[in-house]
Amino acid sequence: MDKNHIRNFSIIAHIDHGKSTLADRFLLETGAIDERNFHNQLLDDMDLEQERGITIKASAVKINYRAKDGQDYVMNLIDTPGHVDFTYEVEKSLKACEGALLVVDVTQGVESQTVANYFLAIDNNLEIIPVLNKIDIANIDIDHAKLQLMEVFNFEEEDIVLASAKQGIGIKDVFERIIQKIPPPDGDDKASLKALIFDMKYDIYKGIIIYVRVMEGEIKSGLPIRMMNTGKEFTIEEVGVFAPQATQVKGLGCGEVGYITCNVHEPREVKVGDTVTETGRPTAEPLPGYRQLKPLVFCGVYPVNAKDFTELREAIDKLRLNDPSFISEPESSQSFGYGFRCGFLGLLHMEIVQERLEREYNLNLILTTPNVGYRIVTKDGKSLDIESPTQLPDATAILRFEEPYVTMSILSPVSAMDSVMALAKEKRGVYQKSEYVSDRMRIIFDMPLSEVIVDFNDLIKSATRGYGSIDYEFKGYVPAQIAKLDILINDKVCDAFSCLVHKERAYDKGSALVTKLKDLIPQQLFEVRVQASADGRIISSAKIKSAGKNVTAKCYGGDITRKRKLWEKQKEGKKKLKQIGNVEIPQEAFLAVLKL
Repeated sequence: MDKNHIRNFSIIAHIDHGKSTLADRFLLETGAIDERNFHNQLLDDMDLEQERGITIKASAVKINYRAKDGQDYVMNLIDTPGHVDFTYEVEKSLKACEGALLVVDVTQGVESQTVANYFLAIDNNLEIIPVLNKIDIANIDIDHAKLQLMEVFNFEEEDIVLASAKQGIGIKDVFERIIQKIPPPDGDDKASLKALIFDMKYDIYKGIIIYVRVMEGEIKSGLPIRMMNTGKEFTIEEVGVFAPQATQVKGLGCGEVGYITCNVHEPREVKVGDTVTETGRPTAEPLPGYRQLKPLVFCGVYPVNAKDFTELREAIDKLRLNDPSFISEPESSQSFGYGFRCGFLGLLHMEIVQERLEREYNLNLILTTPNVGYRIVTKDGKSLDIESPTQLPDATAILRFEEPYVTMSILSPVSAMDSVMALAKEKRGVYQKSEYVSDRMRIIFDMPLSEVIVDFNDLIKSATRGYGSIDYEFKGYVPAQIAKLDILINDKVCDAFSCLVHKERAYDKGSALVTKLKDLIPQQLFEVRVQASADGRIISSAKIKSAGKNVTAKCYGGDITRKRKLWEKQKEGKKKLKQIGNVEIPQEAFLAVLKL
């Protein structure tokens, strides 16, 4: 295939601005899929994506387009997610492209992830085409939306393409602009093979399916290859493209995007970002690959049945193939036995991983309270990263705690600015600056990550009546007053509920945990005492009364001493049970604590 007739591009946008609908429309318009087999969110093939109406994984597809001048072009399109937790998917996709469509909902205008994704594309030296989507909606101000794009990103008015992905308006104009503006791939067809692995997935029959973008040379079936990072060598068994179904081809030339299989079944042998080259004629330098993202949220993942630990380990290995931003390492707990300490980019990311493990691998899981990673400086000058309260050294050895901070960018209508400022300060935010972005305000705060991950986005949406949006990036560690919060059940620490919190929040969090557990732990045959302890002090306490048993039911009439004797005997029995009995904590209690 002539390289000059290839265009590789991604679709980037804020969440719900119409990326997946535009990708669907491209497939319909070019005949890649017919009306009979078409359904909405065609490239979002995961059940979770269909149910939630969001894109979680980037999807690659090859489409053929005949331009107005009669020339045939091959377009490799990668549809990307819009949520801040999945920015890594966007970053991976942009490395495999020469251009990007920046889609903006004409009714919403420029939002925080629009700005973040624009700068991601700029960092990758991509040609950007602005597309104003949803122009079919009645009573919209297109001129105002154009003005926003021109003011925020310095686009010229003639650069902006108007379209409606839902109605199919302006789709041919978008295609023609892609051909004019996005450059064809460069690279030498005759050079030794150099291909970037930008994604993977596991297939039970074929093993690991590796998504590649060929930068130089060509890939064909039967070629012996080497992974430059791991040093592993394989022979290619199948080469194909997604059109949109997986279709086998003879080979992939320079600049093309597709997949290869090499009968690899061990997930640790292949890495996203690695460079594929020929074994006999290797390339001199590997491609730069991807930066390793640092997880921001941590929690323990345990199987409900201890015998499922091996299945959980295999499931996590396979899931990490197409989600390298998710990390894990084995750990054990007094309450749950063996499991994994897992790191995620945010709470939504954590929720999606849990649901995928449970659905795709048929596992029943318990997740411990999510927390952020802290840093501890010890008195002998060492620096330790702490992801779990169980890793804390002795209190006498700690010089200071440091907690992770993020730079938070909030895009808000001017009328809601006071509410946003009050909310950010309540979450211990430190104001940095604010600036006008067309008719809205962009407010920058430095905030503790622990205050952001749980409900900050929802609170901002409420305060701005749905018009506000947030984006954040990791800033660094700042000294802080941190306490270890433990939950004691009948004087025994339940390590599943232990967490690290800011000292200002310890009492509120402890009281909330105790109140919740008091309601959820069922009555036992003995009294159960639930307590919250911070830094060795009890800060909240509650009792669950024992289940009553009428031991004097059969005593009627006679001397009262008979009844007293039975009550005393019952009292002694309950005292003994309290010392040796285990309190059964239902799974709903762990799930409820997650939502606090």
